[in-house]
Formats: sequence, C-alpha cells, structure tokens
Amino acid sequence: MKRIYKTVAVVAGPAASGNAGWQVRLDAHLLKSPAKADLVLPTQALAQAVAAEWDAQGDTVVPASMPMMQLASTCVDRVGPQRATILDGAAAYGGTDLLCYRAAEPAKLVERQAKVWQPLLDWAALRYDALLQVTTGIMHRAQDPVALNALKRALEDLDDWQLTGVQNVVALTGSLVLGLALFEGRIDADQAFDLAELDESFQIELWGEDDEAKDRRQSLKADLAASLRYLDLLKG
Repeated sequence: MKRIYKTVAVVAGPAASGNAGWQVRLDAHLLKSPAKADLVLPTQALAQAVAAEWDAQGDTVVPASMPMMQLASTCVDRVGPQRATILDGAAAYGGTDLLCYRAAEPAKLVERQAKVWQPLLDWAALRYDALLQVTTGIMHRAQDPVALNALKRALEDLDDWQLTGVQNVVALTGSLVLGLALFEGRIDADQAFDLAELDESFQIELWGEDDEAKDRRQSLKADLAASLRYLDLLKG
C-alpha cells in the first residue's frame, strides 16, 4: 500500500497486561492491528521498534519488512483471542520434537545429533522436569504425558506477548525445546538455526546447496533473529 503518513511517534497509551502501555501514532492516527484492534504494546522498547519500522518505509509500505509489527499484530489479533488454541498447538510439538528424532546412519550424523541435541534435552529435563525420549527414524514414539504436561505448564506461564514469540520459534524449528531454550537464554538465534538445520547442513556439506534451499535457510535465520529481538524488546 502507498505511504500516506508523514510522521511517526510513540505515545503513552492505556494499561497493557497490568503495565503502562505504549502506542504508535502515524500523523494524528493511532496505529491499529490488521484486524483493526488497538495496538497497545507492553513496553516502550517494542513500541519504538515498531515505530522505527513504519518510519523506515518508503513510498510504499511493505508489511513483510516489519517483523516487529507482524509479531505484535499476531499477538493482538490471534494469540490473545485464541490463546488456548495457540497454546495447545505449541505444546503439541513436544510430542514430536525435532530433537527426539535421530538418524540411524551415517555415523557422523548420528554423532553430531547426539553431541548438540542431547544437551538441550538434558537441559529441558532439569529445567522443567520433562524427560523426553529419543528414537531413530521417522516412526512416531509416544512421549510420557508427565513430561508433555510439564512443558505445557512452561508455556502456560508465559503471557500472550511472550507466547507469541515462543510459538513462532517452535513453529519455525519444529521443536518446543528449542523455543523454550531461546526464550530462557539457553541458546541464541544463530544456535537455534544451527540446531534446527543440523540435518540439512550435514546434507549440504556432502552435496552442496541449491538456490531454493539457500533462500529458505536465509529466511529462517532472519525469522529466528527477529523472534529473539522481539522477545528481548518485551523485557523493556
């Protein structure tokens, strides 16, 4: 769409999640979500980041170039109104977590998966009392409901804004453990990418990388970095 505003500002807004809220103003109009909901942001830092994205637009507004706006809108339009559904969907990844499904061969890949994936599963077991079992191949292995419930409780402890960021990482990586580890600061965005793309990276080492795979991986890396930045901005 064409840019029709000239100025962008951050202003104090009504209370959001029990704290002082912040809003973005385009000229004289307060910014709303795509669903026309009031976009009241929980921290000034996030509001400033959203404002900077709008201010950086040229003659044409490109929504895909505004990841903070997209995540904030997702929280307001989807996660808040559909929290139970979103939470259940994210929690379900625990039953098929990427880190639990290992290769049977070749030996170098088996060794690499165990070396970098197992420490995260061990961390989850200690941090959340959620012991997930490892299997080989792609056949589903049911996990202990006690472990899955423990991971779900970790998600339930998040507010809507935090859940939005974590859910995005979980969906991007296919791993609930990676989503929680990124949120907790156990790993950073680059490490999340390397862990999620371990199998793909191994294949690239053997056979090379085509343009389509390169574009997909670059997009994933950028999305993970944006998710971590969003979660950091929620801290104020």
